Amino acid sequence: MTRLLFREDTYRRDAPAMVKEITPEGGVVLDQSLFYATGGGQPGDSGWISWDGQRLPIATTVNGDDGAVVLVPAEASALPPKGAHIVQELDWDRRYKHMRVHSALHLLSAVMPFGVTGGQISATHGRLDFDMPDAPQDRDEIEEVLNELVAMDLRIGESWMTQEELEENPHLIKTMAVRPPKGAGDIRLISIGEEDDCIDLQPCGGTHVARTGEIGSLRLGKMEKKGRMNRRVYLHLDG
Repeated sequence: MTRLLFREDTYRRDAPAMVKEITPEGGVVLDQSLFYATGGGQPGDSGWISWDGQRLPIATTVNGDDGAVVLVPAEASALPPKGAHIVQELDWDRRYKHMRVHSALHLLSAVMPFGVTGGQISATHGRLDFDMPDAPQDRDEIEEVLNELVAMDLRIGESWMTQEELEENPHLIKTMAVRPPKGAGDIRLISIGEEDDCIDLQPCGGTHVARTGEIGSLRLGKMEKKGRMNRRVYLHLDG
């Protein structure tokens, strides 16, 4: 099982590690990873690993077997041997934009309190699919509230809950299509706001900024009908 350094410090950009395994497909498994693996609508991290004067670009990161995080090389090249000590370096600009967009989508789900049936994150924008019959008519007001929440510079924090506690609080689960894993131990919760004035709290395994002020100005994009009870809403980083 790979130690998840991105959970311990979301802002860390480089770190040492040791190669535990090279997969049959040519993926690199480290003992500890700064790289977030694709999941929950958030893309896997990219970047580089370096060892013995060599530098290998990493295109993306995926989940492997038994809790392993697998770094996928961007090109066919020499791979570090098992047991090699390497330095891993994130494509920080890309990761940080993912963090900003992911946190912005949590704000969107708080402002539009409907069940979420899907979502996707990129470095410039994100989208959520809502279980709602009609597109909202107050898009200007929604955009204004989102930017007010950004300007309030609210704290974004994490806490943990057992599987049993989550089952006793089903209202915390907003995603209707992807449920938190069953029997996987404690569940990570992301909160926005202070404990006595929390505007959003939901299970999430992704990476986030520390405060809403880091998200920057937001712009609502198009709203699409994707089914009788499904509306897709796009949200863009406006700078």
